[in-house]
Amino acid sequence: MVEGSITLNGETREMEHGIDLARLLDRFDLPKQRVAIELNGTVVRRSTWGETLVSDGDKIEVVHFVGGG
Repeated sequence: MVEGSITLNGETREMEHGIDLARLLDRFDLPKQRVAIELNGTVVRRSTWGETLVSDGDKIEVVHFVGGG
């Protein structure tokens, strides 16, 4: 059931009511390793992804870390 929309990495996406950040990554096939999540301008700790619920209108950025030298 679609309940609203969010902005994910600059693109509007439909989302279900009550989804948390960990499930959001799964739903959009985003990796969970080497990423940081910013929710409405605030970085969310990995340990709280499973309990941080996404709401209609939220702006989420998933940033991938790349190693190199």
